[in-house]
Amino acid sequence: QVQLVESGGGLVQPGGSLRLSCVASGFTFRLRDMRWFRQAPGKPRELVAAITSRGNTDYSNSVKGRFTISRDNAKNTVYLQMNNLKPEDTAVYYCSVYDLVAYWGQGTQVTVSS
Repeated sequence: QVQLVESGGGLVQPGGSLRLSCVASGFTFRLRDMRWFRQAPGKPRELVAAITSRGNTDYSNSVKGRFTISRDNAKNTVYLQMNNLKPEDTAVYYCSVYDLVAYWGQGTQVTVSS
């Protein structure tokens, strides 16, 4: 079965950096587009970044220039490098894949606060 396991979240000061990882299993990772979403309290889940199976990337306007999505097909892992973090980046971050249906990880909490 499809499994997505995120890690790397934590508490960081404004301007700091974090790298999130998502290890995938249960499907052919190299053939699937991967996405990172986030959900802040009281807000809907939003798409943050996406990477296609060929490595093409796209970002929401709110993170463009600060976040970088990448993938390592040998490790079945997708990453989200987050730099210059802001308090408004505080959220639970989820990776996701669509393989007939949408699958989600359990999420990892990112808190940006001084």
